[in-house]
Amino acid sequence: MVAIGMPRRSRIDAPGALNHVIARGIARRGVFLNDADRDEFLERLGDIVNESKASCYAWALIPNHIHLLLRTGPVPLSSIMKRLLTGYAVTFNLKHRRKGHLFQNRYKSILCQEERYLLELVRYIHLNPLRAGLAENYEDLCRYPYCGHSVVLGRRKREWQDVKYVLGYFGERPADARRKYREFVKEGIGQGRRPDLVGGGLLRSQGGWAAVKALRDSESYQKGDERILGEGAFVEQVLADAEENLDRRYRLMAKGYDIERVAERVAALTGVSVQDVLRPGRARRKVRVDARDLLCYWATTELGVRQTNLADMLRLTQPAISVAVKRGAELAGEKKYNLEG
Repeated sequence: MVAIGMPRRSRIDAPGALNHVIARGIARRGVFLNDADRDEFLERLGDIVNESKASCYAWALIPNHIHLLLRTGPVPLSSIMKRLLTGYAVTFNLKHRRKGHLFQNRYKSILCQEERYLLELVRYIHLNPLRAGLAENYEDLCRYPYCGHSVVLGRRKREWQDVKYVLGYFGERPADARRKYREFVKEGIGQGRRPDLVGGGLLRSQGGWAAVKALRDSESYQKGDERILGEGAFVEQVLADAEENLDRRYRLMAKGYDIERVAERVAALTGVSVQDVLRPGRARRKVRVDARDLLCYWATTELGVRQTNLADMLRLTQPAISVAVKRGAELAGEKKYNLEG
């Protein structure tokens, strides 16, 4: 039986959310020693973005940290980042004959209000190599290979980067949109570092939630939680939604829902025995595959069971669990299945 435990309140991981993700090397040490390392990371990132049906709008590789602007699909951000960082770290350690952690234990993720901050974040992230001295000037940045800016400009190809979505903010004709995007990014050079775009703040600096609520009708910048970037009303809504999800998990657990109880519900819906639903190893019959998919979907989304725990219990790889969760979500939607009947 998987040990579920109580849901953690520290992570806000909403499907379809826009997230600015920052992963730093442990003790701020380098995570890339050469271009081969960077190429390895990008290949892995591209595969995971495609397989998880996430969208990547901006990215930059700095010697000791990484910036990503991602919108998640059916696969949680935590699963995406665990697979990305752990997989890369293992390869890096083997290649460079080192041991131990490569990244800080927790990457930073900031859930962002799209309409207000998407373009600001794209610009901020894509200017990082210039601020870090990796590009000598703006024209050098436009050619820099380890940042998404050159991809948006059409100078390099990264099939997994969603260029079309970003350019859509600047116009319908690609040439005009690229010209306007280029000027937009160039105008941001003088802004320097933007602490307001990397989390932290209003609760400490403005006196807590009373100040946030007092500012909610203001047009001024508001950020009421270091995990969220947005206006006060947006922050409150995100936190309210997160609490609703947590409340549901607590309620389900109070009713006695655990993996076995979920398996019983899956068995009732699919006609597969509970033993077959929970049997470790790959499922081959379609009906059992469907049952396994539903189990993985409800266990992760409704009970908050970690995909790594499911992988251990079912003797499958974590990527296989991610795929099962995605298929389970599609099946539940198509058949209008729900956990509680």
